[in-house]
Amino acid sequence: MIQVGYRQILFMKNYRDRIRINPNIRSGKPCIANTRITVSDVFDYLGGGMSVEEVLDDFPDLTFADIQACFAFAADLDRRLTVVPYEVTV
Repeated sequence: MIQVGYRQILFMKNYRDRIRINPNIRSGKPCIANTRITVSDVFDYLGGGMSVEEVLDDFPDLTFADIQACFAFAADLDRRLTVVPYEVTV
């Protein structure tokens, strides 16, 4: 099992070193730097039941820090999400 320390979590708040958006790679989807693996690919595998260790075994180009960066990217995206309340009138 992979242990995560407090310092590593703080470090990954700066995910921009690992997640890149390039319109010429995977249609501009956020990808892990120097790969064609998208953030959504990582979450699809994890959401499908794979463990972090299994993802790392299947994709030797990925590191644990890359997966942490995917989570940091998603958390930042969620913080920036604006929801406009829908008002129902009767």
